[in-house]
Amino acid sequence: MLNYTKYIHKDSPTWVTFVHGAGGSSSIWYKQVREFRKFFNILLLDLRGHGDSKPNLKNAFSDQYTFDSITDDILEVIDFEKIEKSHFIGISLGTILIRNIAEKHPHRVESMIMGGAIMKLNLRSQILMRLGVVFKSVVPYLWLYKFFAFVIMPNKNHRESRLLFVREAKKLYQKEFIRWFKLTSEINPLLRFFRSADIKIPTLYVMGEEDYLFLPTIKKIAATHQNSDLFIVQDCGHVVNIEQPQLFNNMVIGYLVGMGKSTP
Repeated sequence: MLNYTKYIHKDSPTWVTFVHGAGGSSSIWYKQVREFRKFFNILLLDLRGHGDSKPNLKNAFSDQYTFDSITDDILEVIDFEKIEKSHFIGISLGTILIRNIAEKHPHRVESMIMGGAIMKLNLRSQILMRLGVVFKSVVPYLWLYKFFAFVIMPNKNHRESRLLFVREAKKLYQKEFIRWFKLTSEINPLLRFFRSADIKIPTLYVMGEEDYLFLPTIKKIAATHQNSDLFIVQDCGHVVNIEQPQLFNNMVIGYLVGMGKSTP
């Protein structure tokens, strides 16, 4: 089972599950935990191969990760903890996993908070991925990861996010990195489906105005999908919860608390 941490609220029955992105770990939510614990029960997960979730024997001999198998990892923890329904908060690749859970098990998802959401790889992203596929076996994975982190988070004010993700990525093994890289490089058909299918679960996209690779697509989705809202954070890049934590916390907690009040 995945490594996870939970924080129980003495009064609230409401759960919030945090899902990090590729190369990160549950530690990227350190600027959120204190504030969210005041209102909700919290579940923090380390995805397989990340943080303290070491690959199990079954996965150790498999080169193929799928979004469904990684989604099942998350559901295993939620089932074990007997959490019937949760709000889900994700960042970057974690938003794809959350959307996949919502697609497969909509009755388990109260709402989706999609920070730095990835719903399309544009031409530049696809070229980067193809370069990565070519070089992934010959170039040390940390070089590739640093390069990708710089392309996605290029500005001076993105530096803290870059350094945090590179520090967490150092804990990955080369083989683990390659598995996740293959997963992300084969992502386009799934994202195409997500863009076309309006799932009608309350969704809040929280995007940095400087998230050049991914923001344009999210603007289109938020404008056409029902129950989808978009909040754009000024002077901010891809990893909104780290670069602008106070704004992120206030916006998301307000949204979730407001949802609870509107529920009959």
